[in-house]
Amino acid sequence: MIDQQKTTLLIIRHGETEWNVEDRFQGHGDSPLTDAGRAQARALARRMKDIPFDTLVSSDLGRARETASIIAGQTGHTVRTDARLRERNFGDLEGLTFRTIRARHTPVLAKLDSNDPDYIIPNGESLRQHYQRNAAFIDEFIESNPGASVAMVVHGGVLDSLFRLVANLPLDSPRCFVTTNASLSIVHYGMFYGTLRWVIDTWGDVGHLNGIRRYRGLG
Repeated sequence: MIDQQKTTLLIIRHGETEWNVEDRFQGHGDSPLTDAGRAQARALARRMKDIPFDTLVSSDLGRARETASIIAGQTGHTVRTDARLRERNFGDLEGLTFRTIRARHTPVLAKLDSNDPDYIIPNGESLRQHYQRNAAFIDEFIESNPGASVAMVVHGGVLDSLFRLVANLPLDSPRCFVTTNASLSIVHYGMFYGTLRWVIDTWGDVGHLNGIRRYRGLG
């Protein structure tokens, strides 16, 4: 295997939030970490202390920044933020529970369930717009930092974008992967087996959360 100038992404989902527990759409809205979410972040931070990486970058939303700050407290990195790593903008659905959305926004939910990548949520954005925003950050980072390793604290929807990018999955295909809070996923970009490609090393690892509540809520 050849891995010259291999660039590594250590992709982290933020810790559990109050809105995760309440089954509310978060999007660009924000909700603080729960006590369990902070415990998850501390457990992940202890693990990250033993993994060498060059840069720590986070979505600029509070739940991701708080998780990143806890990690930085263990690793000594400075947290950089980038709005392109935000969750999808869910517009009129933000802050609402799934139950409320099913009752009051049935047509919108039906369009979301159809996996139409070009459907724009009222006052929000489409899956394609969100994917393109996330992918733009990744493309820029790889071009500017060949051979580097970056830890990224992001959201469930961003993990969705990145899995599709790495695995070359179409945007309208159903999810075939998990996005658990405080999970760690590791992917590489470089020359593997004679081809410049993405390789998935680890996905959705939560081994560090032994005994701590795990949740797979949205955002």
